[in-house]
Amino acid sequence: MAVPRRKPLVWFAAALLALLPIASAQAEPERVDSIKEVFARLRSCWKPPSAERASPNIDITVIVSFNRDGNILGHPRITYQSEQATDNDRLMYRIAVMEALQRCVPMPFTEGMAGAIAGRPFAVQFHNRKPSPKPIEKRAWLIPRIL
Repeated sequence: MAVPRRKPLVWFAAALLALLPIASAQAEPERVDSIKEVFARLRSCWKPPSAERASPNIDITVIVSFNRDGNILGHPRITYQSEQATDNDRLMYRIAVMEALQRCVPMPFTEGMAGAIAGRPFAVQFHNRKPSPKPIEKRAWLIPRIL
């Protein structure tokens, strides 16, 4: 009676086990360890409404708190919107802010950051402004003067 060959199966299983920590390390998002990183992550999730749906150059501020697990605690609250925003703009920007928050949670806090941040409110400003061209510098000695 012949003995079944299991060496290829064993090698395949060993290779999978060796690659498992690498795959899980790549799938885990980078941990958030500072307040600056919290704001950067939230702004990276921000996708303003298109110009066809809402006016550009609208600012909006939301107050949001997180629990230790990185989920939103309570309800986010819009505290500021630009004056020139119409009712449609306000609605589109509020939807965009809530979508940004949904994309970012749960926030992957480090253990120390999770304890420090839990329950504390953050006022996050979202801007939809295109950078303006740099103004031409005018210096007093370069301005022609007629005497």
